[in-house]
Amino acid sequence: MGLLLLLTSTLLSSYFHPGRVVNAQQSFTIRDVTLSIEPSTDVTRDTNVTLRCQAIVSSSGQEPLSREYTIYKDSNTIYTKTSSTSEDLLYPLPEVRVSNTGKYKCAVNIEGKQVTSEAKKLTVTGLSRPVLHLNKRAVSEGEELTASCTAPGETGFIFFYFYEDSKEILEKQVNSNQAEAKLRFNSIGIHKIHCSYIVLVTPGSFKSNQSTSITVSVKELPITVVLEIAPQYKIYEGDQLVILCTMNNFAHSSESVHLYLSQGTRLLSTGSTKVNHSMVAQAKDPGEFECRLEMGNIVKVTTKTVSVTELFSVPTLTMSPAEVFQKDYMTLTCKSESYATERLSKGELTYSLDPPQSFLMSKDNGVFFGKALLYDFNYTCVAQAKGVVKHSETLTVRPKVAVSIPKISVVGRAVLGQPFKVLCQSDTGSLPINYTLLKDYTPLSTTSVKLPFQQALFTVNITNTNEINKYMCEAKNSHKEGPLSKRLNATVVVPLSDLILSFISNSQEISEGGYLYLICSTLGTPPITFKLYHEGTEQPVYSTTSNLNHTSYEIPVLSKEHSGKYYCEAVNHANIVITSDPVIIDVHLALWKKAVIGVFSLVVLLVLLVAAVLYFRSNRGRETYSPPASKREAAAELSVKPSSPKSDDSLTVNLTHDTEVYNAATDAAPLYDGTEGRVTNGVRDSVASLPNDISNRSSYSIPATV
Repeated sequence: MGLLLLLTSTLLSSYFHPGRVVNAQQSFTIRDVTLSIEPSTDVTRDTNVTLRCQAIVSSSGQEPLSREYTIYKDSNTIYTKTSSTSEDLLYPLPEVRVSNTGKYKCAVNIEGKQVTSEAKKLTVTGLSRPVLHLNKRAVSEGEELTASCTAPGETGFIFFYFYEDSKEILEKQVNSNQAEAKLRFNSIGIHKIHCSYIVLVTPGSFKSNQSTSITVSVKELPITVVLEIAPQYKIYEGDQLVILCTMNNFAHSSESVHLYLSQGTRLLSTGSTKVNHSMVAQAKDPGEFECRLEMGNIVKVTTKTVSVTELFSVPTLTMSPAEVFQKDYMTLTCKSESYATERLSKGELTYSLDPPQSFLMSKDNGVFFGKALLYDFNYTCVAQAKGVVKHSETLTVRPKVAVSIPKISVVGRAVLGQPFKVLCQSDTGSLPINYTLLKDYTPLSTTSVKLPFQQALFTVNITNTNEINKYMCEAKNSHKEGPLSKRLNATVVVPLSDLILSFISNSQEISEGGYLYLICSTLGTPPITFKLYHEGTEQPVYSTTSNLNHTSYEIPVLSKEHSGKYYCEAVNHANIVITSDPVIIDVHLALWKKAVIGVFSLVVLLVLLVAAVLYFRSNRGRETYSPPASKREAAAELSVKPSSPKSDDSLTVNLTHDTEVYNAATDAAPLYDGTEGRVTNGVRDSVASLPNDISNRSSYSIPATV
């Protein structure tokens, strides 16, 4: 019972405690959160700055709400506090430094609902001057001293820089306002040392002024290095060189000592107190030798240059003649232009070819003779004397290929009287190749082919078909006489001329129902494309390509619509279209129609005559009446007897035999058979192939009795 009373009393006392905030079922809203920087957002170092965070909250109850304040700098949390009052949160920044520069924000959280203020940037300017301190003001070469640089009163991430005579020699990164460095000086004399620092502030930085400079005196150590080379006087290639590298006045110290002997970039030898090296003198090698001492950070160097006289010069390899063809004889000469006569006789200097399998024989010292190979080959000359070996530059012999017999041909077609191209080409041969066009062995023009796919083209114009066989070409790629091609053999296209349109019919008079052959003939080179036109039509009535100089077109059954003007067009590979003179075809009525019309006209005439006689007699009877005679007599009086033909009782129309028309046409249309100077009767040949009934018929008869 006593325990229950104690628990009840404890709960009541805690419920009614003055600091207790009752939030149960209390509505609220955070209307605004602001951050302000006092006294200003731009201040100098050592200023006391306050960050004020103010929250405006509206609630339904009277009890204060518990709120959590958070201060951020550059998105990092720097301070957090929980408060049960509505008073502003004040966050002090006493004696600010450049490191306090940044963007600040304030956030308020009440029962899980959080509102953050806008960011405000604080900028602090002004850095303290750095202070430099050295533990020594006078040192010897390589001796170490300690330097410290301090940024009084500064905080944050700081970079310290140490300078020797305005040249940066060291950089230190620390999280404090002081940095220490170990310095050594390799050169003697007076050196000025100073320092500075940079405070890193995201996203930038601030740099301080320089510290006061401190002078350091560096004294030289007595130690020296010595380089000796023997022989000391004139040195020739092949002489033995002895190089010695040592040091003087060395005092023992804790530092290790190293000596290095080198020639150019080649390290010859190393040691601790003494270094020597022996070698054969070479004129081609760099003549500068270096002896180098290293002791800790101390470096001492001495150098000497040695002049080496050539025993003999580098040989040169030449070829004679300058150009050589496959399997032609050639001579290679190897020679050194100069040699030291005071040290070397001419017989001591020997020459050889490399590789030894060079397929050439030695004629004399340095002279080699033989035939050029069928392929490229590299030769090198080797000169030797007293152990010195020198190689010439590599000579590549590229034997040329003799040009093959050229071929001559026409590019496209050769047209009589028109320019055309002639190609001259060899299958093999080293470039450049000079091609010359000849006419009956007389040179006309020359062209040089220097590139692999270049062609030798010549322009030719002939006026006679036999003239084309007079052309040849020569190919030449050396001083020798070049081979000749065969004579040019090509078909010459003769342009068309003398196009004639003629015709053959089955009668002397062209009549309906008959047939007609229209024949086009010309002079020129086949194949020939013929076109026959009937005036008034755009399209040809007949078109064909013939390997002959003539063609024919048959109209098997003539009608009046076949009347009109006809003309021929012809073209061959000369691409010149020629046109014939027009021929007028007048198709008359058929003979039987004329006969019918004639008989009909005769009958009409007879009827009119009989009617006139009857009419005359009738009028005469009225004037003088006489009794009628017998019927037989009346019929006899009225009878009229027209003149009759001969006993065969027929009207015969004789037609001229077709042979006469054939002869006339052949006389009017001479044709060209494709051979220069020959003209044949093409029409006669064409007619020979016409239907047999044309030549077999000599006349046609139409009955005349009606």
